[in-house]
Amino acid sequence: MVSEMTGIIEGAIFAIVALVLISFAILTIVSRDIVRAALALVLSMFTVAIVYIMLNAQFLGIVQILVYVGAIGVLILFAVMLTKKNMGSENND
Repeated sequence: MVSEMTGIIEGAIFAIVALVLISFAILTIVSRDIVRAALALVLSMFTVAIVYIMLNAQFLGIVQILVYVGAIGVLILFAVMLTKKNMGSENND
């Protein structure tokens, strides 16, 4: 009885995390602002790490956080922040 209840709770938590992951992935694709897209990408990678940890693959979860969220995510955010954007009006008369 107790193991059935924990299985249901684990399945519900996994479904919620999977829906959050899908929503961040969709937000990454449809976002018009590059900074929001990069932040959504970092959050989706972090959510993938949570899924790995929930699937009892702790090493893959830690590597996902260190490599993708830590290194690549920060690299993308710095590249976005350091690119030059033209400020002012759209018309260049």
